[in-house]
Amino acid sequence: MIEIVPRDRPSGLLTAGVPVIAAVASLLLAAIPLAFAGAPIFAAYGQMVTGVFGSLFAFTEMLTRATPLIFTGLAAAVAFRARLWNIGGEGQLYLGAMAAVWVGSGAVDGPAALMIPLVLVAGAVAGGLGMLGPAWLKTRFGADEVVTSLLLNFIILIFVQMMLEGPLKDPMSLGWPQSEPIIDAAALPQLIAKMRLHAGFLLAIAMALVAHVILAMTIWGLQIRAVGENAAAARHAGMPVRRIFLSVAFASGTLAGLAGVSEVAGLKGYLTADLSPGFGYTGIVVAMLAGLSPVGVVFAALFIASVFVGTDSMSRAMGVSSFLADLTVSMSLICVLLGGFFARFRIRRIRREADA
Repeated sequence: MIEIVPRDRPSGLLTAGVPVIAAVASLLLAAIPLAFAGAPIFAAYGQMVTGVFGSLFAFTEMLTRATPLIFTGLAAAVAFRARLWNIGGEGQLYLGAMAAVWVGSGAVDGPAALMIPLVLVAGAVAGGLGMLGPAWLKTRFGADEVVTSLLLNFIILIFVQMMLEGPLKDPMSLGWPQSEPIIDAAALPQLIAKMRLHAGFLLAIAMALVAHVILAMTIWGLQIRAVGENAAAARHAGMPVRRIFLSVAFASGTLAGLAGVSEVAGLKGYLTADLSPGFGYTGIVVAMLAGLSPVGVVFAALFIASVFVGTDSMSRAMGVSSFLADLTVSMSLICVLLGGFFARFRIRRIRREADA
């Protein structure tokens, strides 16, 4: 017989190695559907690497794809640290994008030194407010924030579609449901000429460093970690648990809102209902793969973005379905969950009395 028992002290090396092992394992497991698809495995993986690192354009595209994933990954990681399960990153992203478009498409006119911070603040605040609702329902009525934040995604998306057909609709779009474009003064500058990589990437890196410092070196960060470990004990110690939950919810939402700002002000220039292919949901995978570490989120987002961009390249070159990227990302989540389990628990064989 066997039993599962907790480890006395989980190995730090094992805990830190789980994300790396999960990433490698997911790529190895992806070889199975590749083989069934009839693609030469080594050539396919070679094409994935070339699709990400084969040129400056490919590499900057990967960084561009990673930018919103860093923001949404941070949004999930910060909330999850306090055991506040923010599943509404997708909706908060759209709220941030909508606020950025409303402010940056001509409602306010000024120089770039004014417009860019204004657009960033508007999008961040809108995203933060989007998570305050579920957090307030949790602290006031005990409502499950997983359900409320998830369902709010669909409500927000319907609201965005309504706004794109109404007040935000660009009269020059020939009937296509999209917003008016962001004015040049409100657009995030490009980092490399003729490439799509923009300053939102640097902002995402900065936010990861800020989140790391806050969680590791401030009283608020200590409170967040304490509430995440045991909210009842934190309340008994005199911590304002409700206020901590609400502040974490707002901070988490602001990070997801900045993902929307980076997409409309740095990449597309306007808002459409298909702005995000699921960045809010993928951010949860990024956070879990990073072990909820803000710095780890950057590397996890780069890995996930590399999978998506590399698989797109492989799909075009070898005729393999691009859905392999989604499969690989899903397998990486499963692998990191399994790895986290075995980092905390071990399987022990129990000898029966008859065997003794």
